[in-house]
Amino acid sequence: MLLGVHTREVKRSSAKGGSIVAKGKVGVYTEVEAVPMDMEGAKGVVKRVLVGEKEGAPNFIMRLFTIMPGGHTPYHSHDWEHENFIVSGKGKIRIGNEEYEVSAGSYAYVPPNEMHQYTCVGDEPLELLCLIPKK
Repeated sequence: MLLGVHTREVKRSSAKGGSIVAKGKVGVYTEVEAVPMDMEGAKGVVKRVLVGEKEGAPNFIMRLFTIMPGGHTPYHSHDWEHENFIVSGKGKIRIGNEEYEVSAGSYAYVPPNEMHQYTCVGDEPLELLCLIPKK
């Protein structure tokens, strides 16, 4: 059984010469701080950054969102894309003017600058992985 967070530094060559030190990471998501989503229009949403700048990830950020029953993210857009995987629960994802039902095992792609919103419609929290490019 995996306990705690484990990191390992790895040196690799950079394209410009020299070396880059990156940290590999293996952990348990429940041990990552759950931060309430403090945005206008959000209700009952917390975010955990599982992999990001702290780990030296050069290209992507992986986050886990938990949306409580009856909760939702704001209907919003931004300049970057999302790749999503539904871990558990039932919900709806609104992309533009279309709404899609999702459950564990579903995935979604949200293009840049497209209005979107996630809503939990079940009796259990909706948990989804959200990968975004590092800007």
